[in-house]
Amino acid sequence: MKDTREYIIDEAYKLFLTQSYEAVSISDISKAIGFTKGALYHHFKNKEELFRSVIDKHFPLTSISFDDENISLKEYTEVCIDHIHNLLKETIISNEEFTPVNFLALIADSFRHYEGFAKKKSMIIEYDVEKAKVIISNAIKRGEIRDDIDISVVAMQYLSLSIGLAGDFIRNNSVESSIQSLRDQLNQLYYLLKK
Repeated sequence: MKDTREYIIDEAYKLFLTQSYEAVSISDISKAIGFTKGALYHHFKNKEELFRSVIDKHFPLTSISFDDENISLKEYTEVCIDHIHNLLKETIISNEEFTPVNFLALIADSFRHYEGFAKKKSMIIEYDVEKAKVIISNAIKRGEIRDDIDISVVAMQYLSLSIGLAGDFIRNNSVESSIQSLRDQLNQLYYLLKK
């Protein structure tokens, strides 16, 4: 039963990703997986519940885990890059119909059609920015970086560069190339902050 549910979620993900939430119907999903609508409703109450399950599995809302009191800013930079890289590798599917625009559209659909998604995402972002402020402050105290910077602005730059990865992803259509661009940008920011 669990395997069947996971199969439905994975196949629905492909449809939502390549078409959109609005364009995909329960009939489309049942045809794609070879189940009757009744069998599909046995596992999910409605399309909304199935969509939430898809997003929960394929777009996990996770914060980065590390020891924020003892990590250097340089190490934090690498942890951020690795975290984003792993999320993208887990999320992106091998599908000839997949394009980065589809991926971004599905994220937008998540904000529109998954009640509470935006609030959860916002809380994680706020938490990560606060952790970044602690790391940057500690890096200043340890003499790792200059002390004439605005900690809040630099913390937001880390977030903005990570979000900006979407532009590189669309332009290059490559996770690896986009991650390398992010790495280059964050390393350049770190270099500019160093004493």
